[in-house]
Amino acid sequence: MTRVAVLYGGISAEREVSLSSGQQVVIALREAGFAVDAVDVGPDLGAVIAALTPAPDVVFNALHGRFGEDGAIQGVLDWLGIPYTHSGVRASAVAMNKQAAKALFASAGLPVAPGRMVSRDDLEAADPLPLPYVVKPVNEGSSVGVHVVRGGDNRRAEIARTWQYGPQALVEEYIPGRELTVGVMGERALAVTEIRAVAGSFYDYESKYADGGSRHIIPATVHPDAYARAMDIAVAAHRALGCRGASRCDFRYDDTEGEPGRLVLLEINTQPGLTPTSLLPEQAAHCGMSFPELCTWMVENAACRV
Repeated sequence: MTRVAVLYGGISAEREVSLSSGQQVVIALREAGFAVDAVDVGPDLGAVIAALTPAPDVVFNALHGRFGEDGAIQGVLDWLGIPYTHSGVRASAVAMNKQAAKALFASAGLPVAPGRMVSRDDLEAADPLPLPYVVKPVNEGSSVGVHVVRGGDNRRAEIARTWQYGPQALVEEYIPGRELTVGVMGERALAVTEIRAVAGSFYDYESKYADGGSRHIIPATVHPDAYARAMDIAVAAHRALGCRGASRCDFRYDDTEGEPGRLVLLEINTQPGLTPTSLLPEQAAHCGMSFPELCTWMVENAACRV
């Protein structure tokens, strides 16, 4: 019987999300017939390595955020020679750094939002871009720390003074319209989902994970050309970063002047959520794949040092 160690929890701002993902994965893998060890990852790396000794056949990486999807744990697993799910060190590290990922996307000819990095002092002093614009951490996920600054909004200086995500922030043009996302498994795009935020003013952390925080429309009711284009861009982004396993691309779709509208690739997520409200499992189910089958596919496509 294949022995799988599920790493979940972690020490990032997304710990609670990872705990939820990991618990779902443990149940699904046991249902699929694997011998599963659940490893709640904390700050003691030695304890994590001890939990992986003797080595399992595969590590299922259900960690989210820093140290879990930025190449850190991937490097440890490569060192230990244990195959693991999702992307390797380089793709994980680049995808987690939004500015680095944008540079690679742009070089591949993919559409990205205009923007730049700014210091906290510069952000406090003046608007770095014409309003409205988005302020986001360069290396966090799940919309942690994201702010939309609109006309008449007086929060800019406060956002800068209370910024907790490093000396700089990524500021991008605000793209009006709709939120779309596309899951990718290997070389296959699954579907396009439209996300309508309910809990927040945009698809923020609360909208992502609160029960009833958002509505998912699958397949998205967009122009067929835009639907096909989003699928193509997601696969191209997956390839551009050298991702493996499953990923998910998030888009803004500006259809304010009619359809087909303007598609803008926001980011790629190399560790898509696997919680009860997550988008990738929902898209897999739309394609006829159950959650245990999705998790089994991830285990079967695990690798290391790639």
